[in-house]
Amino acid sequence: MSKHLALRSGNPALQASTFRDHLSSASAGKMTLSGTVNKTAFSLVLVIISAGYSWGNPMMHALAMPSALIGFILALVTIFKPTLGHITVPAYAIAQGVFLGVISMIFNAQYPGIVVQAVFLTFGTLGALLLAYMSGLIKATENFKLGVVAATGGIAILYLINFVMSFFSSGISIISSNSNMGILFSLVVVVIAALNLVLDFDFIEEGAEMGAPKYMEWYGAFGLLVTLIWLYLEILRLLAKLNSRR
Repeated sequence: MSKHLALRSGNPALQASTFRDHLSSASAGKMTLSGTVNKTAFSLVLVIISAGYSWGNPMMHALAMPSALIGFILALVTIFKPTLGHITVPAYAIAQGVFLGVISMIFNAQYPGIVVQAVFLTFGTLGALLLAYMSGLIKATENFKLGVVAATGGIAILYLINFVMSFFSSGISIISSNSNMGILFSLVVVVIAALNLVLDFDFIEEGAEMGAPKYMEWYGAFGLLVTLIWLYLEILRLLAKLNSRR
């Protein structure tokens, strides 16, 4: 199997053919790791600013769900039209920030201090895994990739089933339960979400080595942003379950 075909990520935004399909457009400049890091940092700043604003502004609370929907639409546009990433990714970050700000405020009102813990754990996990990846302690082998992709897909299917069941006043109890099994489930999901960061690091590194076009830096930043937001929400859910047992 060629190196190009070996590219694989559990993140739906970073699929095997993503960079390969855009290699012919690299004449205007090539993707670099530093460029992707800078765009990721900029996007995270936008998330934090918009989240802080929506948290402290009651008028923004009604925009939580519309912002989530807008974020979803912008994510689809980014996936199918990466050349617009310089527009859609910052807009996605702002929209998701509004949603996260309101959700975080609700959780923090119920369990004071939980958001600060979730933020530190999210960025701590990011830093630890990045260090482990750069030092070679964790390697994104094909078996590792396949395992994480399969686990991520299984979680996505489970959440989809739970979403459909919620329309019939039911659901999969383990997802929201604070029982030992419920907490174990959330812990497993947090681990899987974290391991997706390793796949994202590897995918972006290989994209830069392949000479992907410059605009794919925004796409790489978008992929990392999607994973980080998922990881933060799952950590928030886990901490809420633990706090509810006190």
